[in-house]
Amino acid sequence: MNSNLHIVKEEQFENASTLERAILRALIYFDIFQYPLSKQEIILFCNIVPENLKSVERVLDRLCNRLLIFKFDDLYSIHNSIGLADRRRCGNKGAIEAMPKAIKRAKLIQAFPFVRSVNISGSMSKNYFDADTDVDFFVITSKNRIWLTRLMLTFFKKVFLLNQRKYFCVNYFIDTEQFLIPDKNLFAATEIVTLKNVTGAKYYHQFLQENAWVSDYFPNFEMPILITQNSRMPVFKRSMEKLLSGKFGDRMDDICFSLMQFFLRRKYRYLNETQFEVNMRGNKHASKHHPQGFQFKVLEAFNKGCHQFSQKHDFPLDA
Repeated sequence: MNSNLHIVKEEQFENASTLERAILRALIYFDIFQYPLSKQEIILFCNIVPENLKSVERVLDRLCNRLLIFKFDDLYSIHNSIGLADRRRCGNKGAIEAMPKAIKRAKLIQAFPFVRSVNISGSMSKNYFDADTDVDFFVITSKNRIWLTRLMLTFFKKVFLLNQRKYFCVNYFIDTEQFLIPDKNLFAATEIVTLKNVTGAKYYHQFLQENAWVSDYFPNFEMPILITQNSRMPVFKRSMEKLLSGKFGDRMDDICFSLMQFFLRRKYRYLNETQFEVNMRGNKHASKHHPQGFQFKVLEAFNKGCHQFSQKHDFPLDA
């Protein structure tokens, strides 16, 4: 009897430690962005499925009591700084105020030929917006029309928006031929599960289904309910797609692809071949524009943050 009780206690301690590590890893990741998390967000970004809400609350209380994390009303952080919580709330308010304009721009992008789905990404998708952030968009186009679409959107931004990107930063395209994102890591998984779908829900759901690997990182993420959108395609869009269909459209997209790859390679010639391929991924089914290698900087910062936390608190974290 005593032996069995000892085994149960060891198992409970092991489970609690696993949940502690999962919670701390989530908080450390978002600390890179100076972004404390709510209880619900912590559960979403945990890499394990907790037994229940009470178990999460118990572990959060225990971590707070041990001064490993700190609570500010409904937000948790690894730093004892109310300023971080205030900064987040200010950014959340900014996102609420900016969202109507962001949605309006997303619907504008949807009106362009060959656009099938527009989704808000980046900081805005995490409900944060301030003077230093842009509204980023993740766009899904029809097959083999990424580069035509990107050229049209780039021309529109430069001519009609005077190259202002604050509310019009379209930096990632994929097409309906290849939904799978090859960067299977914590950064990519976070960006995928936080996307805010605005238009083309059917294609957005297909995208999530093709990238089901994100559940390896976030098993508590639930697929949003599909809400069908029966919107009629505008006459101009329908006419342009008909004009640029078939082999003629394929040829035009090939030309746009070659031209944009030429100019991008000249503009970012300081990137080596590997860096260019990963940060500026450009092929017939994907177009990525992250010249600063942001995802690798974030992942490096995360590994460093876990190591520093482990050293400071003598608390092992497997990064």
